[in-house]
Amino acid sequence: MTVSDSEPVAVPDTTLANSAPSEPSSVPASSTPMMVQYLEIKQAHPNCLLFYRMGDFYELFFDDAVAAAATLDITLTRRGQHNGEDIPMCGVPVHSHENYLLRLIRHGHRVAICEQMEDPAEAKKRGGKSVVKRAVVRVVTPGTLTEDSLLDARSNNFLSALAETAGGVGLAWLDLSTGEMTLQPVTREALPAALQRLDPQELVLPERLVQQPDLFELFGEWKSRLTVQLNSRFDSENGRKRLLDLFGVGTLDAFGNFSRAEIAAAGALVDYVELTQKGRVPRLNPPRQMAQGSVMEIDAATRRNLELTRTLTGERKGSLLAAIDRTVTGPGARLLAGWLAAPSTNPGEIGGRLDMVEFCVAEDRTRTEARALLRQCPDMERSLSRLTLGRGGPRDLACIRDGLVRAAEMRRVLANAGTTPGPAGIKKATTALGEHSALIDQLMRALAPELPLLSRDGGFIAAGYALQLDDLVTLRDESRRLIAAMQARYADLAGVSGLKIRHNNVLGYYIEVTPTHADKLMTGKAAETFIHRQTLASAVRFTTVELNELERRIAEAADKALAVELTLFDELVTDVTARADAICEASQALALLDVVTGLAELAEERRYCRPVVDDSLEFDIRAGRHPVVEAVLAASEGARFVANDSNLAPDDRLWLLTGPNMAGKSTFLRQNALIAVMAQIGSFVPADHCRIGVVDRLFSRVGAADDLARGRSTFMVEMVETAAILNQAGPRALVILDEIGRGTATFDGLSIAWACVEHLHEATRCRALFATHYHELTALAAKLPRLSCHTMRIKEWRGEVVFLHEVAAGSADRSYGIHVARLAGLPEAVIARAEQVLEILEKGDQAGSVARLADDLPLFSVALRRKEPEAAAAPTGPSAVEQALAAINPDDLTPKAALEELYRLRGLLS
Repeated sequence: MTVSDSEPVAVPDTTLANSAPSEPSSVPASSTPMMVQYLEIKQAHPNCLLFYRMGDFYELFFDDAVAAAATLDITLTRRGQHNGEDIPMCGVPVHSHENYLLRLIRHGHRVAICEQMEDPAEAKKRGGKSVVKRAVVRVVTPGTLTEDSLLDARSNNFLSALAETAGGVGLAWLDLSTGEMTLQPVTREALPAALQRLDPQELVLPERLVQQPDLFELFGEWKSRLTVQLNSRFDSENGRKRLLDLFGVGTLDAFGNFSRAEIAAAGALVDYVELTQKGRVPRLNPPRQMAQGSVMEIDAATRRNLELTRTLTGERKGSLLAAIDRTVTGPGARLLAGWLAAPSTNPGEIGGRLDMVEFCVAEDRTRTEARALLRQCPDMERSLSRLTLGRGGPRDLACIRDGLVRAAEMRRVLANAGTTPGPAGIKKATTALGEHSALIDQLMRALAPELPLLSRDGGFIAAGYALQLDDLVTLRDESRRLIAAMQARYADLAGVSGLKIRHNNVLGYYIEVTPTHADKLMTGKAAETFIHRQTLASAVRFTTVELNELERRIAEAADKALAVELTLFDELVTDVTARADAICEASQALALLDVVTGLAELAEERRYCRPVVDDSLEFDIRAGRHPVVEAVLAASEGARFVANDSNLAPDDRLWLLTGPNMAGKSTFLRQNALIAVMAQIGSFVPADHCRIGVVDRLFSRVGAADDLARGRSTFMVEMVETAAILNQAGPRALVILDEIGRGTATFDGLSIAWACVEHLHEATRCRALFATHYHELTALAAKLPRLSCHTMRIKEWRGEVVFLHEVAAGSADRSYGIHVARLAGLPEAVIARAEQVLEILEKGDQAGSVARLADDLPLFSVALRRKEPEAAAAPTGPSAVEQALAAINPDDLTPKAALEELYRLRGLLS
């Protein structure tokens, strides 16, 4: 779909899910001037709901009104007629429209904001039928939001674009609310993983890509977020020119060695922002490039299985991010989430982050003071973006002021930290905090203590900042005192103590007395002053030349005061945007300090250790713990998490892990993957010792899930994910696999698991943890030299099984599934029968055992199960059947007597 007025694009139906209903295609000659204006504007924005400003409301008409009323659950009314039919209408108040806007955006709508571009009084001067000039000032889409009320302060809101040229595929993304912009070369196969990492709210792409079914299938869950534009908007040369103009440079080489596809995608992004913002582009940071291999590649299935930022149910609580996030600012939270989404593969960069965290751990006083300051830091990034877009207000200026004040205080805290120089990252952040005293002083003097949300509301400039404004404000604000003094004087002059000076929007200021006293104002000397204006049943109204003049001066003072304030606001915004780069650097430095101090606090609180991340192929973790499970145990039960070692050395890189259900295999697998992620974002880790050779790709196949929308069973999903791992993993990858092959027949599953283990050992040669219930796989240890067997330890005590949650060398000979079934609450009759069946199956030939079991079904099992619901209480003695059986001596029975006894026993059961 397009936001512009260009020709429509034929695209698959799924991309049109966000389109608004169509409006009348023609404008009848009988339409009112206002409706003519509305339809012309609507026809220029056919795929958007049109918020048409009418005074204090945004009104919606026709099918827009029907769709909005249904989504917002507001009243649908009627206004006038079009082609002989009533026009549906609904509206939302301007002062609270953002709440409604958010709901519309979340339901997939796009909204064009149409504002009044002149004062209605100006339109009246042109004639009775003149319409107030209106124009769309902005098109609101999911990826172009900037308002705090529409955004999650702790998450980025990415708008992304995809382009393909002969040289490959390029992906670009930006956060309009912060100015962050990044480019990346991708392959078609890596596209789903990249989108899963970014989670863009809107994806812009050319029509030719949507018309390719194979590529369109790769978009998966992002199909509903697609915005299709004309192919011409993705031209790489035009994109280069847009970027050069935007950043005021002669070449892009200083920013990175970008491919044509990356430049085409970035240029299309900028073009789309200009379209939606009606020519206004906010300040954007120079584009940075995410090079291939610079971050740990994590596919969509692995992110979901490991619950890095969201749990399997879609909640933040319970995820790794929630467990380690100690940030206290929005920018800091977004930075940490970005690190976690894309762990670094550069040991130098990782080491620099770890140096900063270690410094903050050691400097306890500095960390405490810094975090106290950070808690007072506003979100300067988003305020700056709104100001550069012309969408900011006085509170955004105050946000910049307060943030820079905190930055100055942070510089002093860091300058007084410790007796030795801090690490390079802390020094760089201290420098980036900058010197902003002149701008701080200006904003301190200019802004009033109490600030309105919008500049047009006025009253945000402090007294004493501008003398001209002070004079106008004095006249405006002292109108009550002036009116009161005039009222007292007029009451004395007329001799009417009840004389009042009142005001309404029709008459303005007027003098009012009761009819009884009206003659006193219309006769004698008073008649020379008072001018009769209106007679009502309960009052007579007058005016005076002096009152009219004062009213004019008051009105002019209010208008002039607001005009002066708006001029001063523009000047302040200009001064702020002139220092936008320095302000952005200060904000980013504060965000970095928020992350590293938060990670330091986490490390000290949880007893985490500093990992060593290098270029080796080591994976040595001693006393490792699951960061999320450990936190949950500590918070809810106060229990201690059982730590375990994991040493995937180059000569022992593949562990085959066996053990009972409920013993902790999946937890052990996941904790090692999460420790690797934490180490490579620059965090201390839950272990006593940790050395990890950089992991370039992380794969996880844990748990069971189907994908019915694509026609995939649980086992099919398992095989698809396993295939991706075996085809893509390399020597630097870390793979965790759990229960491969359990979703099909026993021998099929065992064969698949066997072949996968061999492939991981011989072909992939990666570091891997392979958990299984197929104990037969342990025989591979004698054949594969770099495979070792480990098991989850258990202890049997008086017929019960105790899970120790410890990993030890060796292998398990049982799965203890029946024990787990008993813990789950299966009926005792079922448990007892399962134990009988297991005992028979374990004695010999499986096929023969199964046949014998089928021929020897328990005679009374069905009848006993029928009686179970009635026997709520435990039996106190032998049943009637048991007593009858005990009294029978089989040796004394003739065949006929035995048959009679059998019928009698059967009768006792009924």
